[in-house]
Amino acid sequence: MIDFFYQFAPAKVRFDLLPDKELLPLITIKCLFDGGHEYLIVYSRALLKEKNIMENNPRIVTLHNLLDYDACGFISAEVQLKNSVTAWINSANSMRLKIALQKYLDFIKQHIQKIEGFLSEEGQMALSLNNRVMHSFIEETNEKLSFCTDQEVKDASLIACIQAINHYKISAYGTAAAFARILELNKAGEVFTEAETNEKEIDKLLSQLAESGINNEAKAPIVLPGTE
Repeated sequence: MIDFFYQFAPAKVRFDLLPDKELLPLITIKCLFDGGHEYLIVYSRALLKEKNIMENNPRIVTLHNLLDYDACGFISAEVQLKNSVTAWINSANSMRLKIALQKYLDFIKQHIQKIEGFLSEEGQMALSLNNRVMHSFIEETNEKLSFCTDQEVKDASLIACIQAINHYKISAYGTAAAFARILELNKAGEVFTEAETNEKEIDKLLSQLAESGINNEAKAPIVLPGTE
């Protein structure tokens, strides 16, 4: 039986306040978890009020809190990126670049699934966070691509932008893995280390594509009449 929320609501639960709650000294909340198991959780009104405050204004008072909060941000970042990479695959000119981006998209989907699993095991629910760093990366990438009038230059620009995203995520996941290790959350450490490794693999693959041809092709693009 769970009788305390220290910060976020448990993953994938439905709360139903009993209609006669005003007659009770305690408020009873019914939680329906995945797998069909039901639990009754009893809160004092003071604790329920504190829980609501924490959900809207999460407090980070321990390293463990910080890791959970960062993991919620990772979900936001990966979901935003998943939607954008799908569009970037379609806009890429090089078939080798399309294949590399498809591999990256598969990694991103894995990251989402595994980080959601981590949060679920933590008894956490992903906060409605908007990862503003990733939002800015995506906006800048799309703006830059919109200015490219040559497909080879566009591919070179796309590689550069995605590698900037890789470097940000390598740092973020590396830090999360370090937090998990010191907290002795070995399984979580493996999740974040794997994500860091995946980002490094894509970064290396994109460097190889750029250096083996795409940058050279972009160096002397074909200029069509009216695009100078």
